[in-house]
Amino acid sequence: MDLLLPLNLPPYPFKLTDQNGQLSLFDEIRKRNIIITPEEWVRQHFVQYLILQKQYPRSLIKLEGGLKLHGQAKRSDIVVFNSSGEKILLVECKAPSVPISQATFDQAARYNMVHKVALLVVSNGLQHYYCRIDFENESYKFIEELPAYKSI
Repeated sequence: MDLLLPLNLPPYPFKLTDQNGQLSLFDEIRKRNIIITPEEWVRQHFVQYLILQKQYPRSLIKLEGGLKLHGQAKRSDIVVFNSSGEKILLVECKAPSVPISQATFDQAARYNMVHKVALLVVSNGLQHYYCRIDFENESYKFIEELPAYKSI
């Protein structure tokens, strides 16, 4: 399996290093080297997509934030805040080899019961699904494209 598989996201010139036979890259958000796994490769590309293509401020992006769900510790892949500190976007990343299925959406929906974010993304780097969540009517609607930061 090729870790550096091309994705359906713009390429980005990551700073890659070899650490004892494991590839790592410098994570601009967490400010440290991160071992590359297929899921991490997707997460890092999606972060760059948010910053460079959709103008989400780097300083408002949190990676692998902890949350409690039914008493268990879980991690959400990407959470984006607005300038008031409110969560506005939740991104659940999967490895490219993991098909996006109902179970993937169910996992993202469970995390979102905690986060209560109106914009939800599920991506395996090859396929991306964007949803607007309507908490008042307990429904969601798929949308074609992720809105730019300024239009949220």
